[in-house]
Amino acid sequence: MSDFRIERDSMGELKVPADALYGAQTQRAVQNFPISGLTMPREFIRALGLIKSAAAQANADLGHLKKAQAKAIRKAAERVANGEFDAHFPIDVFQTGSGTSSNMNANEVIAHIAAAAGTKVHPNDDVNNGQSSNDVIPTAIQLSAGLTVSEQLLPALAHLKATLDKRARELKKVAKTGRTHLMDAMPVTFGQEIGCWSAQIASNIERLNDALKRVRKLPQGGTAVGTGINADPRLGAAICAELSRMTGVRFESAANLFEGISTQDAAVELSGQLKTLAVGLMKMANDLRWMNSGPLAGIGEIELPALQPGSSIMPGKVNPVIPEALAMVCAQVIGNDATITIAGQSGNFQLNVMLPVVALNLLQSIEILANASRALADKAIAGFKVREDNIREALDRNPILVTALNSVIGYDVGAATAKQAYKEGRPIIDVALETTKLSRKQLVELLDPMTLTKGGIHGGSAGG
Repeated sequence: MSDFRIERDSMGELKVPADALYGAQTQRAVQNFPISGLTMPREFIRALGLIKSAAAQANADLGHLKKAQAKAIRKAAERVANGEFDAHFPIDVFQTGSGTSSNMNANEVIAHIAAAAGTKVHPNDDVNNGQSSNDVIPTAIQLSAGLTVSEQLLPALAHLKATLDKRARELKKVAKTGRTHLMDAMPVTFGQEIGCWSAQIASNIERLNDALKRVRKLPQGGTAVGTGINADPRLGAAICAELSRMTGVRFESAANLFEGISTQDAAVELSGQLKTLAVGLMKMANDLRWMNSGPLAGIGEIELPALQPGSSIMPGKVNPVIPEALAMVCAQVIGNDATITIAGQSGNFQLNVMLPVVALNLLQSIEILANASRALADKAIAGFKVREDNIREALDRNPILVTALNSVIGYDVGAATAKQAYKEGRPIIDVALETTKLSRKQLVELLDPMTLTKGGIHGGSAGG
């Protein structure tokens, strides 16, 4: 048997691998774009399958497709959506900017599967009925991003926030040295510090949910340029209704179909919120790395779980691998956002022509942020230990605690006391006994770290 078969399209005949489920148009794209070896993401292919299934049902309901054909297309498309045929989507991400090759890849695979099951359907006339690559691909980007954020990222962030909140409650009475400019500052509690991280995550969840309002407004039904040529005017809304039923996530037809085809503003906005999340997570990763630094020559406030040997030459070394991995994820997401920003500028007149690279970068950002957030929660936040001996020693010797005496002894005496304590390496309370008229009892009360974490003025009742 030959390793190839002959397929035909509007440009003529072409050899296609004998076992391929796609046809000539997909094969032309495979030959034209041997660029990166990167193929379209799994969630994007899922979205294509869902769109083709929903379109078949909508077309049948509107009288534009025979019920038998619609049923065959739906069955094949849903198998595509479920990932059975990902190996038959070989086209490089760096292809025609409209993603036409990937749309036709889906049309050909679905038609082939339907025909093999006994129902002949045409990839363009039937599977692509009432559609264009120019509305299918932008819709697939928004559909796949909306589903992946809803199904993966938001649950991961909720899990991370719950883990942070649990640790904040556990450590709400453990005071530590605060730091500004990486220098000693007034005390805070671990609960307050971790609570700040939790608040960041809560804000990012709000931002993502707000962006999703635009992402879920789909341009399907606009066909080639936004006018809806060759599509039933009711088709776009019908497809959105069917997608909502299939996924359990509410999608609706965009008020202006031109916007969703000629721009990628919704994707750019969502990517910007992913970048904001990455910036916040990078701060958490770096805070954890500083707090864990040591164990002897660093800050040494916490001990992260030991997950693997840290060196091939230094026995016993253990590194903060989860925060490091998270920091790299954040760097990647920030870079992806730059790519999506540039791609979003490439909407020339009625079509954006960088759609596949938007899909690649947007979906990668969502996926790796979700996975890294869960790793951070489960393998770093949940299990780190507080080194209370190191924390107490640093607090006792922190000359900045003298700030609490400002209202009693004044700034100048406070500054002199702090400088002397730092120069002599002595606890601030011991030096203050010499430089002020306050008793040890008064100083213990005024300089209590836990009291100082509550803010306000604490020196009014101490006298002198």
